Amino acid sequence: MAWRARGAEAATKFSACDLRPDGALRPTRGVIVADHQYDGTLGTVGIGLVFGLVIMVMVYATGQLSGAHINPAVTVAFTLTRHFPAREAAAYIGAQLAGASAAALVLLGVWTDKLTRLGAIVPSVGVGAFLYELILTAFLMFVIMAVATDTRAVGAAAAIAIGGTVGLDAIFGGPVTGASMNPARSFGPALASGTWTDFWVYLGGPFLGAAAGAVVYELVRGERPGGTSVEARDRAIGDSCDPVRHDWVGR
Repeated sequence: MAWRARGAEAATKFSACDLRPDGALRPTRGVIVADHQYDGTLGTVGIGLVFGLVIMVMVYATGQLSGAHINPAVTVAFTLTRHFPAREAAAYIGAQLAGASAAALVLLGVWTDKLTRLGAIVPSVGVGAFLYELILTAFLMFVIMAVATDTRAVGAAAAIAIGGTVGLDAIFGGPVTGASMNPARSFGPALASGTWTDFWVYLGGPFLGAAAGAVVYELVRGERPGGTSVEARDRAIGDSCDPVRHDWVGR
């Protein structure tokens, strides 16, 4: 069963990376290239909407299989807050990186001249880019924690909430940093195009931002359903640690 969950993560990441386009400073990849090639027909808002919609539909499609983390920063944040087993984290992250790299290589096969660096993003500001990525990812992770780990949230609408947050973040932060919020999304095109400029921004910002968003939600959520005892907390965490049961769509 575990290999199916990892395969779902890889496939989801491939779809999330390969089915989107823009210019050098926007949030997606296949969409990034296509938008640039065809005179910017989508624009920042259009690209942000595509970004969010792809995430939404893939969460609905694979949430029941793997949890549809899609993002190494999300996996690490879930692990740090004991909502995901540490023994599975490395395999999930490997699958996400493999899916993102495969998507970038597909684009390289289509656009051999490495148009728009195959969607590799480079920030348009200095050190502030790190803060942008950190804050954007923190907002995203806060929403994910609410709909994925709190039984008081409406589970069936989780994908809409997450996709909507991704889209809004992309519209707001896309022109500044590319609004990656996802180390795997940045890794794939950087590897395929050889563009590693300020790559640390797209590692440190998302990882620290996701951890911060998860911890903040844990602090403000109040008592966990079922009581506050260690036993009740561990029972709730034990349920969420099953890679198949831990999903964004419903619990």
